[in-house]
Amino acid sequence: MSTKNQPISGNDLARFSGPNTFMRLPSVNDLKGLDVAVLGIPMDIGTSWRSGTRFGPKQVRSESAMLRPYNLATGAAPFDSLQVADIGDLAINTFSLSDSLRIISESYDAILKYDAMPLAIGGDHSITLPILRAMAKRHGPLALVHVDAHADVNEDMFGERETHGTVFRRAHEEGLINPKKTYQIGLRGTGYSAEDFSEAAGWGFQQFPAHELWGRSLASLGAEIRRDIGDVPVYVTYDIDSLDPAYAPGTGTPEIGGLTTPQALELIRALKGLNIVGGDLVEVSPPYDTSGNTALTGANILYEMLCVLPGVAYR
Repeated sequence: MSTKNQPISGNDLARFSGPNTFMRLPSVNDLKGLDVAVLGIPMDIGTSWRSGTRFGPKQVRSESAMLRPYNLATGAAPFDSLQVADIGDLAINTFSLSDSLRIISESYDAILKYDAMPLAIGGDHSITLPILRAMAKRHGPLALVHVDAHADVNEDMFGERETHGTVFRRAHEEGLINPKKTYQIGLRGTGYSAEDFSEAAGWGFQQFPAHELWGRSLASLGAEIRRDIGDVPVYVTYDIDSLDPAYAPGTGTPEIGGLTTPQALELIRALKGLNIVGGDLVEVSPPYDTSGNTALTGANILYEMLCVLPGVAYR
C-alpha cells in the first residue's frame, strides 16, 4: 500500500453518489497495511431513553460525503500520510446486548493484531466498554479523554451492569483506564443524587462540567490535558450529546446547556501530539434529526480526530 487512499473527489463523482463509506474512502476487508481502520458499530440496545443509534453509522457515513481531504484551519493532511480505509460494520447481535459486547471485544482483538488504529462510529456508548477491554490488552491501562453530557458511571441500570450509562465505572473497576489520566468534559444536566459525578472524581477522574466552560475557548483546556497525559497511550471517546441540542438534537439523551461546535473543534485540535491509539464517536440517533445536521457534525468530529492522530502530515 505505497499509494495512500484518498476520498473520492466531489469533482470526479457527485457527492450524492458513490460508495457509502466514511468520506467515500475505499472499503476493504484486509487490514494489512492500514494505519487507520474506520468501522461502524450499529447498535442501540444499550441505551436507556431514545433508541435509534443503530442508524448512526450509516448516516454519519452518508453525511461525511461532504468532507474534503484537507483541513484548511489547521493544515492537517491526514490522507497524505496515513493509509485509511473503511472496514464496514461489526455484525452485532441485535437481540442481545451481552452477546453484542462479546462480539465487539473479540472483533477488536482481531483488529488489533494489525497496526491499524480503529476509529469507530456508534452506536450507543455501551460499545466503548468492550473496545476498552480489547485496547487495554494491547496497551495496558489507557488515558481517557471522554467528552459527554453524562459521566456514565452508574452502578447499574434496571439491574444491568453493562449499559451505555455504566461504561466508565466498569472500565475503572476492571483497570482498563488510568483514573488519574481520565478527563470528562461537558458534564451537565440533572442527576439521581448529589454524588452522581463526585464519586468518580474521588477515583481520580478529572471532570469539567459544561457550565464552567460556557463562553470560553477550550483550546487551553485541551493543551492542559495534552501536557498532563504526556506520551501515555490515550483513547478518545466523543459522545455527540456533549454538544448542546441546539447543535446536535439527533441523540438519545439530550441535555441543554452543552458545548458548542466551535468548542468541540478547539478541544480536539488541542489534542494534537497525544499518543492516540483509538477513538469513537457515539450516540448519533438520526430519527431525531431529519436534517442530518447531527450526523454531519459527528462526521466532522471524526475527521478532526483523524487530523490529530500521530503521523499526520501538516501543510
